[in-house]
Amino acid sequence: MTNYERVKKELTKLGQEHLLRFYDQLSADQQWLFIDQLLNLDYSCLQALDNTKAPETKASISPLTALRLSESEARREEFTAAGIKALKDGRVAAVLLAGGMGTRLGSSDPKGMYDIGITRPVFIFQRLFENLRSVTDRIGRPIHFLIMTSEKNDEKTRTFIKDHNYFGYDPSYVNFFVQNTAPCCDFNGKILLESPSWVATSPNGNGGWFDTMLHKGIVEGLENSGVRWLNVFSVDNVLQRIADPAFIGAVILSGCASGSKVVRKADRDEKIGVMCLEDGRPSVIEYTEMSDALLDAKDEDGEPSYNYGVILNYLFRMDDLKKASMEELPLHIARKKIPCIDEKGNPIVPAEPNGFKFELFILDLIKKLPGCLPFEVEREQEFAPIKNKTGVDSVESARILCEKNGITL
Repeated sequence: MTNYERVKKELTKLGQEHLLRFYDQLSADQQWLFIDQLLNLDYSCLQALDNTKAPETKASISPLTALRLSESEARREEFTAAGIKALKDGRVAAVLLAGGMGTRLGSSDPKGMYDIGITRPVFIFQRLFENLRSVTDRIGRPIHFLIMTSEKNDEKTRTFIKDHNYFGYDPSYVNFFVQNTAPCCDFNGKILLESPSWVATSPNGNGGWFDTMLHKGIVEGLENSGVRWLNVFSVDNVLQRIADPAFIGAVILSGCASGSKVVRKADRDEKIGVMCLEDGRPSVIEYTEMSDALLDAKDEDGEPSYNYGVILNYLFRMDDLKKASMEELPLHIARKKIPCIDEKGNPIVPAEPNGFKFELFILDLIKKLPGCLPFEVEREQEFAPIKNKTGVDSVESARILCEKNGITL
């Protein structure tokens, strides 16, 4: 049986044979690439559509106490010493989640390439490399730095970072890998075509990073080099401290399988996920799921019970991640505007959501681990996310915070 016949049989079984509608019009090279994509596509995500019909079960939410600034400051020397030892021993690696594009910033480049400089070029990638180097210069050695890209931005990201000489970092310790993708479908469950020779796909969310690393053999390579902990962070935040010795030491000494940097919420209704216990296990509840009762709940000191927002900077013990990976994470379905083609091959640029994307969330990974330490950090020193061009969490606000922290832009 040829690969084409295998694909056709599988698509027919799934009710997705429309994907081959334009096959006979393609060149031989296009046919080969298209069949290869279809052979490697993960169709299992479509099963998640059935879960939307099942009744939703509500979890029991309760507070999770954070290690507050005053507490961590009192033990800073102890935590820092433990973290520096782990870093010097090569037991910690950094993982940057950089699969996104700068679309909301008005850029068609990878988000990390965006220049926030005023009097000189200062790229988001540059800030992250410099933040990591501030630690590795201090300990006298580099640590492994993994950068997760996506199909859409991989080549540009690699070229950009290489052309900038890895911003002074040792390139032998930098490793790129491409995030897994999931097919996009319309509201009837039919997979969409981006072009006559390519399925519309999207990155599978910030929760798919470890599974991707596992299946690409990266985890095994890190283990062989002595790495036991992974500091995972997003590309958005230009002030975050990466491989922070105090954070690493606090998590290791706590005995928890993971840790999360958190900041006190700016106000009651800030759009940020907060740490909590869900059915007794550490978790993150999204701001969209916070009821008035949870938003207004107070602890014994009169402080909000759910007051510590996550900034997507985590530390994970690899052994526990491997155990957790044996269970599948739930797929989250999002209604999105997905560029595609119609039945005649005409391009569609939708003005309204026209289909579903499937994503894994890192917060679901936390739920599967035995313990998470919320570690409070100074908001103005470590939280300058860039999600918009202006306004809240924007290039504007990040510039102000960078300058407050002595960073010349």
